[in-house]
Amino acid sequence: MDFSIKAFNTKNAIAQHKSSCIAVGVYEGGKLSPAAKALDQKGMLSAALKSGDITGKPGTTLLIHHSSGPAKRILLVGLGTQDSVSDRSFISAVQAVARVFTTLGASDGMLALPLDCVKDRDAHWALRAAVIALRESVFRADGLKSKKDDTATGVRKVTLAVDVADAATKRTLAQSVALANGMDLSKTLGNLPPNICTPTYLADTAKKIAREFGQGVEVLDRKQLEALKMGSFLSVTNGSQQPPKFIVLKHMGGKAKEAPVVLVGKGITFDTGGISLKPGSGMDEMKYDMCGAASVLGTMRAIGEMALPLNVIGVIPTCENMPSGSATRPGDIVTSMSGQTIEILNTDAEGRLILCDALTYVERFKPACVIDIATLTGACVTALGHHNTGLFTRHDDAHDELANALIAAGKYANDTAWRMPIEDAYQEQLKSNFADMANIGGPPGGSITAACFLERFTKKYTWAHMDIAGTAWKSGGAKGATGRPVPLLTTFLLERLNH
Repeated sequence: MDFSIKAFNTKNAIAQHKSSCIAVGVYEGGKLSPAAKALDQKGMLSAALKSGDITGKPGTTLLIHHSSGPAKRILLVGLGTQDSVSDRSFISAVQAVARVFTTLGASDGMLALPLDCVKDRDAHWALRAAVIALRESVFRADGLKSKKDDTATGVRKVTLAVDVADAATKRTLAQSVALANGMDLSKTLGNLPPNICTPTYLADTAKKIAREFGQGVEVLDRKQLEALKMGSFLSVTNGSQQPPKFIVLKHMGGKAKEAPVVLVGKGITFDTGGISLKPGSGMDEMKYDMCGAASVLGTMRAIGEMALPLNVIGVIPTCENMPSGSATRPGDIVTSMSGQTIEILNTDAEGRLILCDALTYVERFKPACVIDIATLTGACVTALGHHNTGLFTRHDDAHDELANALIAAGKYANDTAWRMPIEDAYQEQLKSNFADMANIGGPPGGSITAACFLERFTKKYTWAHMDIAGTAWKSGGAKGATGRPVPLLTTFLLERLNH
């Protein structure tokens, strides 16, 4: 879907704009938005409201075939109460427009909703939300089907009506498109089957991003990982025939000596649980266990397209977790890159085993902060459901500042996170009689003890852990990757430029 913006004022009236369909807002109580009033030259739209054909409730629509003006169709879209249009109401309205646009026998359309109507939000927020929602409507996951899903061609060129088409607005549009492209990449990678999306495939994707956007890339193989003494990471790969990869992707758009933000993404391209085998039901969804890696690649692609003047490094440890005669066993003890030993009580707690070596590796970058992103625990889904990503950090001023910035970015991006505790009391659950620590702490507080495990490898820098097990994909009829938390991460990085 292609986007452009066009400013309208008294000299450049929207009523004179030629379009296959113009979507305008209406409010509850029979009120028209400014753009709708401008198009209501013969009272057709007012009559539709008075007739009760559309209530103005968020997401309601009424398509009017309009023969008296340059616009062939006018789509009325409900926004809710005029003085309290919420984030959700606005996004619901744009999603409703997107659904109608996909059914039209037209290739172009205009979105002329009031971008300044959302409570506590500005027009830049609304513009970005509109672009993301419209792009969501045309995302396809049928690339591997021999016969594609039936769908109308629908609108492919959208003009967004704005008050002023200045440099800031154009920049917001460009950044919104880049973010949508990053989310699309993340979703596509997540949805791919594990026989295609292997560790090597992720490494090749990183190389492609590097070539397209001038980023640096390095991919470490088994021998290099052995030389680095990444015994914890390598223990997870023992049962798989797929070679492990350790991907380092560098976007160095900032100053030469500026400390980088490091994003670490869990890249288990398929997780059987290893010897601690998962139940068969729903195991196909374990292809999504690399969504942390996919979100890092999506974010790196987005900021690459934005040419963000910031230093950001994406680090992805990636492998499969498979059972075989050579697989790691429960009871085995491995030595991590940090030198700390780990008793593996459950081979299905493998994400933390690959992440801990990556978290030690990134010390060499002397980072401003490190954020790891992982589909880490079912316990986080139990705690927070599918709405909020779990956010874990230490409790001090530097970590509170990082947590607050991530939470604020999530709220702005409609990609929310909720802070969970990390306390010494939980660390007690990781005690082992035979090693420095166990890799699990039992069912109580499972997402917290997983974060406590990772925290032991992050003492030399400011760090946050994001557990996306509940937010990275959907199950059931809507099965598919969501692209989260690419919006949160990208927004967080954009906001760092303002501070």
